[in-house]
Amino acid sequence: MTKISGIFAATMSVFNSDLSLNVEKTIAHAENLIDQGCHGTAIFGSTGQSQLIPISEKIDLLNKLSKSKYKSKHLIGTGLNSLGETINFIKIATSLDFKNFLIMPPAYYKYGDFEVIEFYTRLIESVPDCKIILYNFEKLCGYKFSIECITKLVKKFPKQIVGVKDSSYNLFEKLQLENFSVFPGSELKLLKGLELGCSGIITATCNVTAEISRKVYDDFHSKKEQSYNQKLCNIRSAFDKYNLISGLHTYYSQKNEIYKNILPPLSLLNKTDEKNLLKTLKDLNFTIKSSMAA
Repeated sequence: MTKISGIFAATMSVFNSDLSLNVEKTIAHAENLIDQGCHGTAIFGSTGQSQLIPISEKIDLLNKLSKSKYKSKHLIGTGLNSLGETINFIKIATSLDFKNFLIMPPAYYKYGDFEVIEFYTRLIESVPDCKIILYNFEKLCGYKFSIECITKLVKKFPKQIVGVKDSSYNLFEKLQLENFSVFPGSELKLLKGLELGCSGIITATCNVTAEISRKVYDDFHSKKEQSYNQKLCNIRSAFDKYNLISGLHTYYSQKNEIYKNILPPLSLLNKTDEKNLLKTLKDLNFTIKSSMAA
């Protein structure tokens, strides 16, 4: 079984002025990131505002994405709390021949490893023809994966549980399982993660750092001297001062106003933060490319 590896953007969703999902532009945005250097994208992750998008719009996108030339390069997020809706959504996706999913445990409720294993067990028993990258982000769902929990899940479902996106950063330095992918959730962890045997990254800011992140990744594997990593980390740090979704939409809206559309309760950066972010990026000699406009 081939491990999933590389640079993945947790890609943004693009919305119309009435806040409906613009399916064509969302797909174009994701494919443009692949053209810029990403090995793939994570569609409908938290950066894509998945938890706020109606299921009907997600299904519409899946149907059109299934015809994409980059179909095999996309991880599909679910962004759903309900086990039943998650199962139904994955069944639809697998019927369109999508196989790779990024799935976080449900938010809001308090639970532990035993309950998480039960959640994924019921999911996989209902849709065994899937490969799941676990999404470890305690800040969003209230639960943090333990190494013991992941080890048990991989042992129980070696063909289905194939990796983890680690945005809580309690795993990527220690978790080492055979034929299992580990993706830190930040460019700040990319080089260190690669040195420790991680598979790459899945991050929000690869929406703007795709080319540089890929250069760092390729230089590591080619054993070349790193000449871009510091700039990459500086760019990520600039965005980390703000809500990432707000910052990314504000940044992209400089070239294309459609990115000003964002789902409540999220919002764009206020004018002061916008000015500060753009100034910091300009000081880093980093400017948006015209090709970024979807």
